[in-house]
Amino acid sequence: MKKKRCPTCKSLQTIKWGIRENKQRFKCKNCGQLFTSNNKSVSIFNKEIWFKRWIIDKDTFEKIAIESGYSKSTLQRYFSVMLSKAPVLEFSTSDNVYLVIDGTYFPNDICLVVYRNYHLKSTQLYRMSDGEHFQEIAEDLQNILNIGIKIKSITSDGDKSCVKAIKKVCPNVPFQRCLVHISRMCRIWLTTKPKHKSGFELKQIVVKIHYINTEHKKQIWLMELIKWEETYRDFINQKSYNREKGGYWYTHRMIRRSFTVIKKALPNMFLYLKDDKIPNSTNSLESFFGHLKGNLNIHRGLSLKNRKNFLKWYLYYNTV
Repeated sequence: MKKKRCPTCKSLQTIKWGIRENKQRFKCKNCGQLFTSNNKSVSIFNKEIWFKRWIIDKDTFEKIAIESGYSKSTLQRYFSVMLSKAPVLEFSTSDNVYLVIDGTYFPNDICLVVYRNYHLKSTQLYRMSDGEHFQEIAEDLQNILNIGIKIKSITSDGDKSCVKAIKKVCPNVPFQRCLVHISRMCRIWLTTKPKHKSGFELKQIVVKIHYINTEHKKQIWLMELIKWEETYRDFINQKSYNREKGGYWYTHRMIRRSFTVIKKALPNMFLYLKDDKIPNSTNSLESFFGHLKGNLNIHRGLSLKNRKNFLKWYLYYNTV
């Protein structure tokens, strides 16, 4: 039998407690509240609790039907109504925000770009598009500023469109490059076992990035990087003739690319040492995206509109 949820404490530990005015009464064993069974607002609230579970807890219709007492078809009808509309995101009105920006992709060319308040772990703003575009990101940043929020710092993975937008809209805001992203890309390009000594040594330098937590360690690390460049400058600048493309190309492209990425990012790599509230990676958002995709994958078969609204509900429930 379907359990009645207590309207006061939301517990399902309820029992029948007689009839009053031809209406079944219930008593909550948890808080002692007495209530009747025909409260429509309570019924809707109960269903939304299960809808939230379906969105953020990876619960299936079958599992929710067993736990809630509602039939699977009843749940599907109600959830379909909820998915047909999108919630209005309630963002933080905190004056000072340390912002983390990242985008992730879903099937059907859905790109979700999220602007997250790092310390409150709440979504400040989001946009669904088909990619990470300069004009859209610039517009989003301007909208955040327009509602009176002061951006104390921005942490991003260094996407060109994002960097360009930050420079245009927030030129004086400290911009921290994601160290995890820099390290990850360099390790991919340098491979697990670099064939040349230069690649091996550069990889050792890259690995140390994550351990830099003081200005002193930063200076030691920079000295190692400078020494590496002096040693292998001629090597990474070597060019070979490419018969297929008909021109000269850098012979050791992956090693050169890794070093170039680090060198260009240097001005924005260690801002967190001056302000320990600045996050030095976008890991918090990447982890958030991982959970989101895991939840969405469980509910395969949703239409494109419902998939987009699922994402919006997930962001909403993880913000309020």
